[in-house]
Amino acid sequence: MNGQQTIGIVGGGQLGRMLTLAALPLGFKVVVVDPSPGCPASQVGAEQIIANLYDAKALKKLAEKADYLTIEIEHLDANILEQVAASGTPINPTPKTIKLIQDKFAQKRFLHKAGIPVAPFAEVADAESAKAVLEAFGGKMLIKTKYGAYDGRGNMVIKKAGDIAAAFKTFKGQQLYAEQYIPFVKELAVLVARDFRGATLEYPIVETIHERNICVKVLAPAPSSESVRKQAESIGNKVAKLLDGAGVFAIEMFLTKAGQVLVNEIAPRVHNSGHQTIEANRTSQFEQHIRAISGLPLGSVDLVVPAAVMINILGRRNGTTEVKGLAKALSNPHTNVHIYGKSPTKVDRKMGHITATGKTLTEARRRATQARQQLSI
Repeated sequence: MNGQQTIGIVGGGQLGRMLTLAALPLGFKVVVVDPSPGCPASQVGAEQIIANLYDAKALKKLAEKADYLTIEIEHLDANILEQVAASGTPINPTPKTIKLIQDKFAQKRFLHKAGIPVAPFAEVADAESAKAVLEAFGGKMLIKTKYGAYDGRGNMVIKKAGDIAAAFKTFKGQQLYAEQYIPFVKELAVLVARDFRGATLEYPIVETIHERNICVKVLAPAPSSESVRKQAESIGNKVAKLLDGAGVFAIEMFLTKAGQVLVNEIAPRVHNSGHQTIEANRTSQFEQHIRAISGLPLGSVDLVVPAAVMINILGRRNGTTEVKGLAKALSNPHTNVHIYGKSPTKVDRKMGHITATGKTLTEARRRATQARQQLSI
């Protein structure tokens, strides 16, 4: 690097915060665009442009300040990013990849065409076509919005014709598609880092545990057979190689009763399923992403501990943010607490996370669970 270079991030929430904390020790400056004054990233050293993520003027200003530009969230205007990329600022992942990920139906078609295993899916234009799909899918499916869905928002389980009417009322005016309901035994995720040259490294697979469609725990490494591990890592690698651009990609998967791994969806960025890499892996997902988008060599993805468990700290009420029990939580051995600096707290809002390590997953999970019980926000 010649002189101090700048990383630009679209979004300054918790992911932007942890990306900033990874970028600064490598000698980078960080600038973020985020609508909330005093956003989490700005609290740890990032310069902030206060603006909406769809603000063309703000995104162009960010590009002028940055040597390398990336995202912490895919809900933004990818068309503006295409214009920015055309002006010469490297954007990773590329706007083309971001656009693909934004449209979940297009993402599914892309994966299916490439031979990646996914659940059966179909476009639904109206209630009548949805009824025909429901029958074809064996009487149980999910109706999903093509755009804007996350943490369970934009999804509805369909078991009967009456549910279809409710879904079309709830999602009125939105483009929809359906997926066959898959009775999976567990959810898995593979983080894959990809550099400018297209070389990839897969982190060990993890198991993700969800409640109310929100990730609440991550077990690393995933308790799984060698065949499942190889299957998941191979699929994750293939998916990452299909995508344009550098960075860390999270490939979320289902494991079926038959032992088959299916891709659920892709996140074109650092992800909740990789927070434990800060303590558990030689190179965290956040440092890895900064390395990848700036042309630096990828770092080792090896685990440096036998096991790690991450637990999300979700808001349990709406109101002023107040952290209680931090000292007690930190008294647990091999336990780290990350508070994101968000305000106010809201029910199910991600306010922080806890990572505990141990000789076994059982030991790490016990430590993380105890710390979570002692801490409240």
